[in-house]
Amino acid sequence: MPPLTTQPLAESRELDAIRSELSVNVPSAERIGSAAAGFALMAYGLSRRSIPGMLMTLGGAALLLRGATGHCMAYERLGINSRRLNAESGVPGNKGIKVVHTTLVHRPPREVYRYWRDLRNLARFMEHVESVEELDAVHSRWVVKGPAGTRLEWQARILTDHKDKLISWESLPGAEVENAGSVRFEPVRGGAATHVKVALQYQPPAGALGAVIAKFFGEAPDQQLVSDLTRFKTILEEMRIESANDRPSPEIR
Repeated sequence: MPPLTTQPLAESRELDAIRSELSVNVPSAERIGSAAAGFALMAYGLSRRSIPGMLMTLGGAALLLRGATGHCMAYERLGINSRRLNAESGVPGNKGIKVVHTTLVHRPPREVYRYWRDLRNLARFMEHVESVEELDAVHSRWVVKGPAGTRLEWQARILTDHKDKLISWESLPGAEVENAGSVRFEPVRGGAATHVKVALQYQPPAGALGAVIAKFFGEAPDQQLVSDLTRFKTILEEMRIESANDRPSPEIR
């Protein structure tokens, strides 16, 4: 009779695979963000050749390990498994990071709204957006450039569509980057120009620390939004908007 301490399944490859899977508590998009942020932080820290640089290097190594293994010790201690959190639309509660920016476009609200409402146009001025495919009147599929040359995808739906005034949206459950936002078109100068106000809320890959590192290296969404709206303003003010883009869009309440 074998000793009671014998564990016949202790060396099972199948169990090892299950244990490895259960230890992963970070979703794929967050792993990618962690790895990219960790690599960038390590590279910057090594270039500094100082004690703060050494600390940055160690922090970067920890992020790189988090991305490689998919395991976060802080999440484990808090009982969090963020792989299971993304079952809601948009950004749950008051979580995530909020970004707001306004620009003045010297075009009437009707034209500005019309151009934005054709979601295919978003890839023309949003640098990190590869494509937006409209699936129906309210649903769309987004493909964007992620950290370190990766691609992230999600589906979104339009929540509010008030012609010439307001568009709001949110990502659907399962999105690799949870996000929600709105864009308002406010007439100024007797309707000859438009104040475009964009508000975004998102959950960055690698969490809040990843957002701080991204901002440090010039890749934060608030910095991207400023550049994107500058391109949007330039396109609208320099091009003639063809009437083919003037399609009816039902109001969504």
